[in-house]
Amino acid sequence: MKFLAITLIVHRPDPVGGVLKSTHDRFREVVQNALLVEELGFDGFGVGERHERPFISSSPTVVLSHVAALTRRIRLFTAVTTLSLLDPVRAYEDYATLDHLSEGRLDLIIGKGNGTAQRELFHVTPEDQWDRNAESYEVFRRIWRQDKVTAATRFRPPLTDAEVWPRPYQRPVRVWHGSATSTESVDLAARHGDPLFSANVTHPIEPYAALIRHYRERWEHYGHDPARIAVGAGTAGVLVAPTSQEALAAYRPVFESNLAFLKAVGLPVVFETLEDFVERSSALVGSPQQVIDKVHRYHEQFGHTVLHLHADASGVTDTQHRDSLELFQSAVAPTLRKDIPDPPFDWSPVRPEPPTTTQESPRA
Repeated sequence: MKFLAITLIVHRPDPVGGVLKSTHDRFREVVQNALLVEELGFDGFGVGERHERPFISSSPTVVLSHVAALTRRIRLFTAVTTLSLLDPVRAYEDYATLDHLSEGRLDLIIGKGNGTAQRELFHVTPEDQWDRNAESYEVFRRIWRQDKVTAATRFRPPLTDAEVWPRPYQRPVRVWHGSATSTESVDLAARHGDPLFSANVTHPIEPYAALIRHYRERWEHYGHDPARIAVGAGTAGVLVAPTSQEALAAYRPVFESNLAFLKAVGLPVVFETLEDFVERSSALVGSPQQVIDKVHRYHEQFGHTVLHLHADASGVTDTQHRDSLELFQSAVAPTLRKDIPDPPFDWSPVRPEPPTTTQESPRA
């Protein structure tokens, strides 16, 4: 099993302390967390893309390019690239450049994105968002694979023998499809034989498990080898401590603050108590053995081979956050790596073929 740490770069007051960091300091914190997860031995680091408050993750390519310059080993993920909002040609240019700068460490997770404000900002409607997402991905993946592209597009000017530069480093880049509630993203992933990444953060396990089962059914419907399926899954929170009592005590202020926030803004509350949240959500809050057991329970339903944790402290102290991630890596990850297989593809950077050289003609 592989492990990622992901941030959506939420920028609001600390849920427990109430302090709002400056935008500059929040970005510095993101970079420091990326360095931390590489130091601790995680396999990847991801940055979301949102175009509305309280997020400042509108430019994941810029953030990941900076992280690429400071790291050497971890794969770099988007979580997610909102292709329903983007021009696929411009998105390709940005990500192909990032792929070169990271020397083949880039993975994309794509999706239509969430949020009414960002949809309105880009003049995308609920009725056309899935069609936009599918069209953008079709064009994006063709540009990555073909030197010239012709496409009769609906949502951007048509392409006729279009050449888009730079040409990519990875041929092609690996694209995961982010899935939260809709079968459209699941079917798009299965149709192209692409891996799936379940959000798995808001609800109990059942709706996510149903979508993953549907993905597997559609995968076989499209004639793909079941042995090539790869599924990733998110988590609703993380705090690993030597004992369950210590974990619950440290996480309780975070849960209670988040619960109060949901109620204040009128969002639906799924878990009314911390104990219910720890028991029925995907949050990994507890002792190392409790966390191992929960991941196994989810794996029985999902068959996932990649797991993401929160890269941000999200209300616990920086010391608690680091101690939690260190304990996860020392006491949880080794067992899960042994018990659960890796995804069925190479995780290391993809090395391009050496350039073709031509013999120079002798001078006259």
